[in-house]
Amino acid sequence: MSGDPRGSLWVRRFRPRPNAPVRLVCLPHAGGSASFFAELPDLLGEEVEVLAVQYPGRQDRRGEPFAPSMDALARDVVAALLPWTDRPLAVFGHSLGAVLGFEVARGLRAAGRPPAALFVSGRRAPSRQRPERAHLLDDDGLLREVRALSGTDSRVFADEELVRMVLPAIRADYRIVESHRSAPEPLLDCPITVLTGADDPKVTAEEAAAWQEHTTSAFDLVTFPGGHFYLTAHAAPVAHLIAATLTGVP
Repeated sequence: MSGDPRGSLWVRRFRPRPNAPVRLVCLPHAGGSASFFAELPDLLGEEVEVLAVQYPGRQDRRGEPFAPSMDALARDVVAALLPWTDRPLAVFGHSLGAVLGFEVARGLRAAGRPPAALFVSGRRAPSRQRPERAHLLDDDGLLREVRALSGTDSRVFADEELVRMVLPAIRADYRIVESHRSAPEPLLDCPITVLTGADDPKVTAEEAAAWQEHTTSAFDLVTFPGGHFYLTAHAAPVAHLIAATLTGVP
């Protein structure tokens, strides 16, 4: 499985766990990459194998064009994940990754491989829309938008070359997530767990709770201290929550 060429560009398996009873596929935020989740396997433990998705247009995929739309990206991710569904597969996505995770979960269900669970982080429910146009800002405006979320190490902004490398991916990702509108149907039939930061300017408590409208199964909402990138400061409790949910261990 680890050498399957169908998923080699898309799926990163930082720490293979061939005996783990469940897999968790992780979808990064706008401008993010698979390496954002490189430490997660150690936090989750031996019962969960982590797969991280690498979007085109960044790091070792820099030479590839960015995804043209959220729907196109979801279709490609679903195709890359199908070879990994020989065991139960759960989905975790942060911010843009939450929107993508919802569409991937729908795609897996349509392919006859429904996910075991969906974890969405740092994003309002698809049924709650806000006008967003950050991708239309000039470079300085877009950088201010990203800085306001405290999601990128300030040292990146001090390095002009790094900024030039990262900004196109951020803009491309903002464009597809800001222009995407999820269809109201179908609902999912897997549990949804929402994780959110208490001070996230991108998600109100009502917008987070509205995810319950998108599944016929169980729902849980967990709020952590912090803002949009609360999970960087609370990685251990986030991992504990995910592991306990997937393995049934309190």
